[in-house]
Amino acid sequence: MLNKSAATDARHSRSGKDAMLYNSAGKPFAQVESFTTKGSFNNYKYAPLGQNRELEVNGTVGVTVNISEIVVLDGELFNAVINAIANGESPVLMFTGVIEGRNGSQERVTYRECILSGDIQNVATGDVLKRSFALHCNGKVENKSKLTI
Repeated sequence: MLNKSAATDARHSRSGKDAMLYNSAGKPFAQVESFTTKGSFNNYKYAPLGQNRELEVNGTVGVTVNISEIVVLDGELFNAVINAIANGESPVLMFTGVIEGRNGSQERVTYRECILSGDIQNVATGDVLKRSFALHCNGKVENKSKLTI
């Protein structure tokens, strides 16, 4: 075996049952089926005089949060969106995504100042109705704790 010091151990791998999404008060979004956060890195390209290579320098980064929620009742996320819109506002939300490790460690990432950037109600024929929320994170993304083995 060439890799005698592998950094990972498959016995410690985690699944969706080991993760949760929480609101700013630490309350879990129990109806959430899945959530995804993505970073979009926008670099600036340039070519210095005398070179034929194109180079890039870090420009901006954007973070989006996508949430899929199973429709059981009008949950907290849906109500926050509807109430803010009813008051002529855009909801500003904070989320914390958590993954629990086997040894009690947790990966906790907090997404601040998230604003709605997509659907409110979307219905399609199928077994289970789901709501999808797309948000853009305008605030600081913080890694509060790390998952360890």
